[in-house]
Amino acid sequence: MIPWKLLDTAKVPGGGNDELRLKQRGAEFVIMLGDNQLMSNRLSATEQGLATIACDGLRDAKQPRILIGGLGMGFTLRAALKVLGPKARIEVAELVPAVVAWGRGPLAEIFDGCLDDARVTIHETDVGELICAGKLAYDAILLDVDNGPEGLSREANDALYDEKGLRAAHAALRPGGVLAIWSSAPHPEFAARLRKTKFAVKEIALRAKGPRGGAQHLIWTATRAKR
Repeated sequence: MIPWKLLDTAKVPGGGNDELRLKQRGAEFVIMLGDNQLMSNRLSATEQGLATIACDGLRDAKQPRILIGGLGMGFTLRAALKVLGPKARIEVAELVPAVVAWGRGPLAEIFDGCLDDARVTIHETDVGELICAGKLAYDAILLDVDNGPEGLSREANDALYDEKGLRAAHAALRPGGVLAIWSSAPHPEFAARLRKTKFAVKEIALRAKGPRGGAQHLIWTATRAKR
């Protein structure tokens, strides 16, 4: 068996002692936090699904504006680019600069040039800051941060998913806009919290390997009412 090779490590700002680790075994890449696997290039169907589900209603929009929280291995970004037209604007907030560097370095083949697409702007910052600053700014906000509402890497990420954070996301969306959230596991209390914040909520279960199965992950779509 081919052994795992450690390619790089990175500190998560405000994330304590654990480091992100980028590892490779043959053609397989994973991003780890401690003993937890956050992402793998062989388990990407639900990250892609986050974008296709959230952006489906924007296929014919002339100039949609999208915010993605969490770059990861770029699967959500690439899927959004495939759905959206040439005048779309996609902002990606990634807190860890090394993750962006990995996308241009050892993971460049996986990213397939999406970081250089003219529609894309990368912000090396907390996505919460962009949400709070963006009143009625976005047609969709996609969050794949910290494995979902039950955070792993950084306590401050919990603020994205509490009532105050959800109200901020609601305010940042245009009427009819969608907040889409990826989670590694069910969270009934969070679904109730979404509804409490005046969203129309759907919960969608997807498999990590798509039709080939794999672990079940969840995507919530929370839609702001039209006027």
